[in-house]
Amino acid sequence: MREYKLVVLGSGGVGKSALTVQFVQGIFVEKYDPTIEDSYRKQVEIDGQNCMLEILDTAGTEQFTAMRDLYMKNGQGFILVYSITAQSTFNDLQDLKDQILRVKDQADVPMVLAGNKCDLEDERVVGKDQGQGLANEWKVKFLETSAKNKVGVSEVFIELVRLINRKIPEAGKRGGAPKQCCALL
Repeated sequence: MREYKLVVLGSGGVGKSALTVQFVQGIFVEKYDPTIEDSYRKQVEIDGQNCMLEILDTAGTEQFTAMRDLYMKNGQGFILVYSITAQSTFNDLQDLKDQILRVKDQADVPMVLAGNKCDLEDERVVGKDQGQGLANEWKVKFLETSAKNKVGVSEVFIELVRLINRKIPEAGKRGGAPKQCCALL
């Protein structure tokens, strides 16, 4: 079974933990308790393939930014989350993306942009067109989500796994012919 290392990033209070817990455990976490770092594992089937997702739910607060380089280095794909109710969380994304590309030393890394809290339409300050515009500029997938109402939650994680599969196809399925490196003559 192929394993995937997914990292959920974004400013404090955007709903990274709520999205992750909703996806992994199917429950909505109502109270906001700042995360330092939580890791979850979930087995899912995506496109007929069994996958083990290791999801790292990261700290959004400034005091833990030193830890970011490490999980950016180890992550295969990233969900960048902002809250549609807070412009500053949207504005913070460019720095996060730049940091990921710098740490990975790659121009193209699997990423999904998630505008969370779409259930709070009355409090919206970041338009859907802004999110889509940024995603188009970055050439990444964009989804609006609501951890509370289970909108787009699974789709964000599934889409990220598909992006990883396209960028890093699995080398040689198990059970096939062994690779030969040194043939004896």
